[in-house]
Amino acid sequence: MAKMGSRKHLKRYKAPKSWPIHPKENTWTVKPAPGTHSIKDSLSLLVIVRDILGVADNARESKRLINTGNLLVDGRAKKDYKFPVGFMDILSIPRIEENYRILLDTKGRLTLHPVSAEDAEYKLAKIMNKSHVKGGKTQLHLHDGRNVLVDEDEYSTYDVISLSIPEQEIKDTYKFEEGATILVTGGKHTGEIGKIQEIIVDESSKPNTVLIEKANNDTFLTLKDYAFVIGRDEPVIDLLEVNQ
Repeated sequence: MAKMGSRKHLKRYKAPKSWPIHPKENTWTVKPAPGTHSIKDSLSLLVIVRDILGVADNARESKRLINTGNLLVDGRAKKDYKFPVGFMDILSIPRIEENYRILLDTKGRLTLHPVSAEDAEYKLAKIMNKSHVKGGKTQLHLHDGRNVLVDEDEYSTYDVISLSIPEQEIKDTYKFEEGATILVTGGKHTGEIGKIQEIIVDESSKPNTVLIEKANNDTFLTLKDYAFVIGRDEPVIDLLEVNQ
C-alpha cells in the first residue's frame, strides 16, 4: 500500500500549500500526473471533483464520473483522474452548465473561480520562452506546458496570449510593458492586482523586478517572473471574488 501511495498518492500533510484541501481530513490525497503543470501548480481532477466541488463522495464515485468524459479541461474531455489542472486552465462541466477558471487567491491557493460560458471560451497563457523551428516559424513555450507555432515572431517572453478554446488559436496578445495590468503569482503579494509602473533591469545576478501600483495608489516590488499580464488598462478576466 505504501508503495502504491508513493506513485499516485500523497499524504495530505505533505501536500503543497497551493492545494485548497484540509491536511487533517483523511490520510491520503491524489497527486497530479506529470505533464502540463508541476505538482505544486496543479490539482488532480479527482481532488477537484471530490474535495473542492463535492460532486462525488469518494474516490470510486469521482473516478466513475471523470471516466464518463463529462469534465472538460480547456475544452477537451479528460478521463484520467490524475490529470493536472492548473493556473489559468478552464474546467467545464457541460452537463450542469458550469465553468471555472483556475486562479490564485491571496494566500497562494489554487481556486476554482466560476465564469460564464462566454468567458470559458478563452484562456490566458504566459510565454515562458520561444524557439525557432524549421520553415521559419517560431514556437512559443507557454506556462501551462503547451507549445504554439506562429508564422511571425512578434512575441516576447513574459507576454501573455489569449487562446480560443478548444481550438487554441491566438486571439489577442497582452504585452509585458509599463502600464499593463498584472496578477501576481508568487511571493507575499500573490493574488494581488496592479499596473506595471516600471520594469527594473538589474545587470547583476539578481533577478529582475517590477514596480507595481495598486488601485489605491500603493506600490510594491515583485519579481518579474511573478508578474502575469491579465490585460492592458484593465483585467480581461473576472477576478472579483478571488481578490475580495
